[in-house]
Amino acid sequence: MIEQRILAIGLAVLALAGCANDPAPVEQLRLTEQAVAQARAVGASSEQLPEMKQAEEKLALAQKNMGEQDYKRARVLAEQAELDARLAESKVLTAKSKAQLADITARINRLRKQLGELQ
Repeated sequence: MIEQRILAIGLAVLALAGCANDPAPVEQLRLTEQAVAQARAVGASSEQLPEMKQAEEKLALAQKNMGEQDYKRARVLAEQAELDARLAESKVLTAKSKAQLADITARINRLRKQLGELQ
């Protein structure tokens, strides 16, 4: 009876210890690296956007934590870096869209002016 209790307690401790160990966030790091690369591809730079700088710094820290086998911290940093990179990308794309819209609006106004002169 006592042996069964000790065995049950031992198994419970082992189960809890197993839950405490986080698996390596390999897939999350891959997604983060892709998000950073994609943000760079559309023109996000760490010199212009603080979000991009944060993404790059957090990714580097996540990779460092992976090497130190601090997987929980690595996962959190990689997730944050991915979000920062996606925000930087969206800011660049928004700025480009606004510039295109301003260009198109200017062209439309020139055409309207030309049409008004013809009438």
